[in-house]
Amino acid sequence: MCGIVGYVGSDKTLEVLVGGLRRLEYRGYDSAGVAVIDGEGRLATAKKAGKLVKLTDELLAHPINDGGTGIGHTRWATHGGPTDRNAHPHLGDDGRLALIHNGIIENFSALKDELLAEGYTFESETDTEVAAVLLGREYRATGDLRSAFLGVVGQLEGAFTLLAVHQDEPGLVVGARRNSPLVIGLGDGENFLGSDVAAFVEHTRRAMAIGQDQMVAITADAVEVTDFDGEPVETEEFDVAWDAAAGDKGGWPSFMAKEVTEQPDAVANTIRGRIVDGVVDVPELTAFGDEALSAIRRVIIIGCGTAAYAGLVAKYAIENWAGVPVEVELSHEFRYRDPVISDDTLIVSISQSGETMDTLMAVKYAREAGARTLSICNTQGATIPRESDAAIYTHAGPEVAVASTKAFVAQITALYLFGLHLARVRGSLSADQIGEQLAELEAIPAKLSSVLGVGESIRTLAHWMSDTRSVLFLGRHVGYPVAMEGALKLKELAYIHAEGFAAGELKHGPIALIEPGQPVFVIVPSPRHSALLHAKVVSNIQEIRARGARVIAIAEEGDVAVLPFADEVIRIPLAAPLFEPILAVVPLQLFAMELSTAKGLDVDQPRNLAKSVTVE
Repeated sequence: MCGIVGYVGSDKTLEVLVGGLRRLEYRGYDSAGVAVIDGEGRLATAKKAGKLVKLTDELLAHPINDGGTGIGHTRWATHGGPTDRNAHPHLGDDGRLALIHNGIIENFSALKDELLAEGYTFESETDTEVAAVLLGREYRATGDLRSAFLGVVGQLEGAFTLLAVHQDEPGLVVGARRNSPLVIGLGDGENFLGSDVAAFVEHTRRAMAIGQDQMVAITADAVEVTDFDGEPVETEEFDVAWDAAAGDKGGWPSFMAKEVTEQPDAVANTIRGRIVDGVVDVPELTAFGDEALSAIRRVIIIGCGTAAYAGLVAKYAIENWAGVPVEVELSHEFRYRDPVISDDTLIVSISQSGETMDTLMAVKYAREAGARTLSICNTQGATIPRESDAAIYTHAGPEVAVASTKAFVAQITALYLFGLHLARVRGSLSADQIGEQLAELEAIPAKLSSVLGVGESIRTLAHWMSDTRSVLFLGRHVGYPVAMEGALKLKELAYIHAEGFAAGELKHGPIALIEPGQPVFVIVPSPRHSALLHAKVVSNIQEIRARGARVIAIAEEGDVAVLPFADEVIRIPLAAPLFEPILAVVPLQLFAMELSTAKGLDVDQPRNLAKSVTVE
């Protein structure tokens, strides 16, 4: 959850740390802090509860000397509330050592009891301080930060990324990871560490990923990676595909507003290079081979939250095109029910960050059980793609706002490309049939641009509904997961009750929630392609209108059948049924954003949430 950054180089350490934390604040914004070793070898720290601005204000009011070595942290609280005392960095070795942490140390209580018995004291409620004090004890025994660090990580259980510095060893930052992200940034006379590449992309686009149970030590001129036994490890360099400007608002009022408008590009970039002359060919899938893909008898898609809803949308398409049964499961439930999987099962994981802990552990479970694994991910060098047999990157660019938007449509796009590739390999669709679907997919970016034009009417609607306490969403077929995604966006951003239902379930209980004035969004199927479903949804609309609901219909252009029964109609362009979800979700994203704004809430950083969930 937390954001971490480390730096060794010139006397611009505070600039690097604070700039990196600003780009990482989406990972946690309960508190922030830095530790710097100045030019005279003194360690100084500053930390404050609240958003990053609290720390920058503190640094202005009480400056600390800059230097060439430092670490910084922005926190999403787990152990201990968001207070100044619980903010990172935490100190060890009588204040000569500083440590920051992302994750949860599961055996911290036993370690803390051991240290208390030896006479050590603690200032915070965190598990992190236990690691800092433990590292200080080890340092006194070894006098060497690398050796002490290796001695500590071997004692820790759980999920963690740790960075540490010691004032007796300026010019050195050490880090380690287990089930939590850490990447290296390679510079010229400087090197970086970060929980993701956003931490250092302003300074370098050369990066290396650190593997499971590995430790790194950076100086200004060298990077050393070892395993937890101290044995050297080979690492592979990669280029970051986006620059620092992609992580800035660019004049938009929020990152979410910017990212919603980037959805046409997110889809276009995900398609690019994977459709050639009307033929789908996803190069990443060559890792399996056509024969192995043809042998797949079952697909299980796993994800959490928005990613799971992208999987639910794709289920309809993959089964329709490839003729393979598809199940969609929440990652955090998957491995705990002892699922039946085998070598002809393909597990498709979806994670924007590639670090979602629930999903990562599910992927590892699937591999150990003998299943093949495919990752849909937006982040280069992330753990889940590296743990999978193959990965399809979405190329949506950095998504900073906590509420996912462009990642969602890019995930659906990548899954559709996978489904059509699978259909081609299995021969379940003819070349002409695949070509028709690809043409529909290639038309989506322009249609998304058209949908963005409804923004003003959505804004008016949201301001009118700013005091609304509950909103319901209904959909059928592919509209059902869109309804659930619309409800999730509203819960995340506006902090009000919202639920998405399959419209056919209405008479089986949810209709009891309808009372006069109750707002209900309805995703209406196309009357051109889905006449039967369209008629049934219109019937649902009539049922809730008869009980006083206020109906906002998301309907395609030219659908006049909904007009007598809807209070508001928001139009989306014509598209084949399986492609409508990518368009229909945009007005729901805009509505959640505008309602949050009308209520004076923080669109990008909603309370209690962080972008990447890296703890179980």
